[in-house]
Amino acid sequence: MSSDRLRMLRLLLALCAVAGVFATATPARAAETAPVTQAAYLAERLRENPVHVTDQLPREVPASTAPDFARLAKKTGVPTYVLVLPMQVSTDAEQLLGAVHDRLGRDGLYVLFEGADLAAATAYGVRVPADAAITVTRYELPYDAGPLRSFERFADVIALGGDKAGARAEAAREKYRDDEPADLYIGPSDRSNQSFLTGILLTGVPLMIVLTAWYARRHRRRSAAERRVPRWVVPGAAALTAATIALAAPVVFDQTRSSAAKPPTPAELSARVERVAAGLKQDAVYADPESPRVLDSRQLARLHERIRDFRRSDGGGPVYVALVPQTPESESAGDSWLFAAAVHAKARQDGLYVVADPDDGTIDVYNYGLRIDADSLSFDLPDSVTLGDSRADEADDHLLGERLDTLMTFLDKAERTDRPGFESTPAAAPNADEEYALPPLFATDFWPGLFVGAFLALVLSGVVAGGTWIVGGLTGRRRTAPEPADLLPVTAPTEPSVSYLRRTAHAELTSLVGAFSDPDDRGRAWDHLDAAMLLVEGDPDRARRSGTDPATLVAVIVLARAGRAALSGDENDLCCGVNPLHGSGVRLSHVRVSAEGTSRRLLPVCALCRDAAIADPLGMPARLMRLPAPAGGGRVPYYDATDGPLTAVPKGITRLIEKVRETAGVH
Repeated sequence: MSSDRLRMLRLLLALCAVAGVFATATPARAAETAPVTQAAYLAERLRENPVHVTDQLPREVPASTAPDFARLAKKTGVPTYVLVLPMQVSTDAEQLLGAVHDRLGRDGLYVLFEGADLAAATAYGVRVPADAAITVTRYELPYDAGPLRSFERFADVIALGGDKAGARAEAAREKYRDDEPADLYIGPSDRSNQSFLTGILLTGVPLMIVLTAWYARRHRRRSAAERRVPRWVVPGAAALTAATIALAAPVVFDQTRSSAAKPPTPAELSARVERVAAGLKQDAVYADPESPRVLDSRQLARLHERIRDFRRSDGGGPVYVALVPQTPESESAGDSWLFAAAVHAKARQDGLYVVADPDDGTIDVYNYGLRIDADSLSFDLPDSVTLGDSRADEADDHLLGERLDTLMTFLDKAERTDRPGFESTPAAAPNADEEYALPPLFATDFWPGLFVGAFLALVLSGVVAGGTWIVGGLTGRRRTAPEPADLLPVTAPTEPSVSYLRRTAHAELTSLVGAFSDPDDRGRAWDHLDAAMLLVEGDPDRARRSGTDPATLVAVIVLARAGRAALSGDENDLCCGVNPLHGSGVRLSHVRVSAEGTSRRLLPVCALCRDAAIADPLGMPARLMRLPAPAGGGRVPYYDATDGPLTAVPKGITRLIEKVRETAGVH
């Protein structure tokens, strides 16, 4: 009997030792097998449908995209299983796919998206270039391409086959080694920049057209054709430009959204809240099945026990724990308070709602109907419970089991109040339909852009005008080419400024000098050149410098133009006596030269002045060229403004040449 008792005692000791080993190993084994539970749930979802899109990312990948994933999956040519889940912080993506495959027991191509990012793809029992397809997708597409476009590119590369897919992967790696592809979408700040630029262009460009035309008209920098243009053309061109910019800007800046995400439906925005609320009605602790388990069986049992004890305690009540990740792409936009309020409203059960995030390990507590002091929950709860410490940061499960147990101890000791407390209403989450909608183009910074555009137009016009004046002054080449002779009657001013006469005299004289190809040519044109050079003392540049009076400059212009006409074979000796700047005369005519009385004078006239003398004889005095009076006091007809050679113009070019030589003492 003693030996039997001894064997029995040894057997009991052995059983106790085995039990102790298993008890000690339970947390480790639970941690090791945690992904299996997650994998089992996901395998069942794929058994129902080869594409599973989580309900936790409605703002980025709504569940309604599942048919689109299924359509694209057919391109691969092999059975394809797609999982779209929140970011898996503590689980290796490829290991998760392997565990799901083992649970599902079906060969094929398994693809995992974490949010909008292609996280992993593994082939089981089929030969497809999964690695090459991942490489191409990650290199060729920008980060904002979105999951559907990424999966489409992935499926297209899979369909290429091994060799072509490998070559394309190598080409993509080489092409985008240093430079990433351009973004497909713009953000609100980019839209503000577009609006600002549109406003600048809408006022700046038309105003530049108007100011430039005004400057050209004021300084007589236009060509003859421009002077014949009706006055409405410039404002019309400015208005047409503004209309073109206003119509073209929305076509060029045609973006309407800042993301590839489809707007979710109200049902998609409430799906996760309904799932969690339904789960909490069945069990006080709801662990998200799409996330790795962070509570082993012992910890879960301990938590249930603590919740039951607290419910039975004085001033206690129900406690609901939701182990659910809080992401910015969720219906509550990552706001645990908003999530707890939505679950409470859906569950319609008062109590303490604890939101524990299995991804980042944070714990938040919200009171809906218990007599727990609000200040204690807000200010006395230790950070080691709500946020964790360094040990929690290093642990895959964030030590949530231990910290939730500490939370229950804190709640047991928390100060009670006379009346139940309730959380205030949290701020609403961003509108899902408008979250990624860009502001209208003609809004935000468009209005400041209008003012900046007008200011820049004024500044640039001033810079252009100043630069033109400076360059023209330094080079003396504001007008380097003479105007065509047939347009002179139209373009020549009646009261020319000194600056106009200087640059025109210089241009005409240098043009005549350059027209002499044979230095020995002493024909009629030479007489014109010789006389003009006498007026500027042999230096054409003297014409553009101060010191030469307006009448002399007009004489230089007349002689230079007549000389160029002589070189072309024109034997006409007449110059328009109404305005010598009009060029050649066609006949002599009695012209009214005074608005008072009937004073007439026999003058050579150009074709335009001839017609004007017939059509409007009373208007001829206004057509006479006027120069500054010698003694000041305004302008007078050119033949009264000087007693120099210019007075000989009405008697012909030959007489003008003679008058110049007489004045200079040359015979």
